[in-house]
Amino acid sequence: MSEESTHEPQLPAPRAPLVARRFSVVTRSPEETVNFGRGLAKEVQPPCLVLLEGELGSGKTTLVKGILGALAGVPEDEVTSPSFTLVHEFANGKAYHVDLYRVEGMRDLATLGLDDLWDRDATVLIEWGEKCLEDVPQPCVRIRCEHLGPDERRITVEARG
Repeated sequence: MSEESTHEPQLPAPRAPLVARRFSVVTRSPEETVNFGRGLAKEVQPPCLVLLEGELGSGKTTLVKGILGALAGVPEDEVTSPSFTLVHEFANGKAYHVDLYRVEGMRDLATLGLDDLWDRDATVLIEWGEKCLEDVPQPCVRIRCEHLGPDERRITVEARG
């Protein structure tokens, strides 16, 4: 019988503020991705803009579940991809979850009024953030999620600006 090892991805030791660092972790299950998001929430306190990038099914919403759970006390089952409503507000405006998957161009993006969110004392999490990279204020945090296997994801966190 082999002993099952537990792998829990960790944030790097706090050598410098997150905005001055870039790092990657590999998660091996949705639960690990959520737990990593919970830890990351400490680093993305309001005001903070977080751009999440990655292909469909790469773990963006799963990561957001952990971030919003720790940041705003949102139960995991209440965090869904806001693909049709585009913006979900949580904790009386302390956090916003935005999904740009269905946004097809600059005209669509302009009609969302995202620039109104930049001035709020909130954490704004934007899935498909690569669609608005040129229009976001600096600094912001970029998170790239990548498939490595059926349940494995590489999550790369870096600052811009």
